[in-house]
Amino acid sequence: MRDYKKYQVWELGHEVTLEVYKLTKDFPKTEIYGLVSQMRRASSSIPANIAEGCGRESDSEFKRFLTIARGSASELEYLTILAKDLGYTKEIEFKKINDIVDKVRRSLNNLMNKI
Repeated sequence: MRDYKKYQVWELGHEVTLEVYKLTKDFPKTEIYGLVSQMRRASSSIPANIAEGCGRESDSEFKRFLTIARGSASELEYLTILAKDLGYTKEIEFKKINDIVDKVRRSLNNLMNKI
């Protein structure tokens, strides 16, 4: 069994989740069950799927969960674009989160190619 806390990509996923929670706390209250919820679920899904995959027995199962995590990263990328276009985030906040998401996706791709 792998230790998910030893993977840098898990740390990045956790970091982006913390950033999303900070960012969305100031979103309009009308978005609490909409965009806020979606962004938080997509972001937390990244490290959660990495952790779950580490608990699986085979490399193919691990890789499947990494693929799901990568899909969540892509979903989060779109949701941050939407939040910016709706005027809920500043350009600097958007760029910070998108840079981390991009790094997460690249790290997931690298890890998947090694398995």
